[in-house]
Amino acid sequence: MPGEHRSGCPINLTLEIIGDRWSLLILRDMMFGNRRHFREMLRSQEGISSNILADRLKMLQDEGMITKADDPSHKQKAIYSLTEKAIELLPVFAQIGAWGVRHLPVTPELSIRAELLAQGGPALWQDFMAELRETHLGSAPARKLRGPGVRERLQAAYEEVCAEQAER
Repeated sequence: MPGEHRSGCPINLTLEIIGDRWSLLILRDMMFGNRRHFREMLRSQEGISSNILADRLKMLQDEGMITKADDPSHKQKAIYSLTEKAIELLPVFAQIGAWGVRHLPVTPELSIRAELLAQGGPALWQDFMAELRETHLGSAPARKLRGPGVRERLQAAYEEVCAEQAER
């Protein structure tokens, strides 16, 4: 519950918001998969249930990590957006992914994005955060990028690895 904390430790306070499995995965899917509707988030390969998803989305809203608005394209849908607070977690996601690639039995298709983010480092992270701000906050593009954006490049690399895996 917002306002009720075990301690003032910054690590504890952060874990109170994103320390459960589902909250991080919801934010991951919003950042990397551009999943912004409830039904899209239900399709997470980890298999979140609808009641847990609804609970976590509400908690993330209450904590100021995401916002919810009516979707202008469909009267009965809501669209979720990352806030600046959530977007600033991108370097943390990049570091968690890089650690996982180094130390855990990851699959090629699910690790390629983490590998590319690690290789690109802070400059790539800043570009990606600028894209997220544009998509989720309506910010003007920070600068014109030549070629596809970061999310498009990460998705293309994922699809390429999936195709290679299918050929084997």
